[in-house]
Amino acid sequence: MSEINSAAAGTRRGDRIELRGLTVRGNHGVFDFEKRDGQDFVVDITVWMDLSPAAETDDLTRTLHYGELAEHAAAVVAGPSRDLIETVSAEIAEVVLGYDSRVDAVEVVLHKPSAPIPLTFGDVAVVAYRERK
Repeated sequence: MSEINSAAAGTRRGDRIELRGLTVRGNHGVFDFEKRDGQDFVVDITVWMDLSPAAETDDLTRTLHYGELAEHAAAVVAGPSRDLIETVSAEIAEVVLGYDSRVDAVEVVLHKPSAPIPLTFGDVAVVAYRERK
């Protein structure tokens, strides 16, 4: 078992799958040029679920296929334009919860490295955390 400390998730223990640095082009933002020209977004996803059935059987169907996880997240980012990255990250989280009932919780960190800020900055990101109800 491992532990994660996150502002959104607090401290949550349990098995997890992590996908980091998924870069996808999207047209999100409040400015016309962001919607028109688009920019790269970077997605980090942590999914909490019981991985013991997969570990015990060495069977891909008993776990979350992280290739499919990446495809689902990429489809949201590359999909319809949204004004806010808060909306995009929440949509990714809901898609992940919706496509596999074994997922207990998900955290999505959506980075906007080319955010239109006229100052030098290291990162802009929003975090969406959702648990199965």
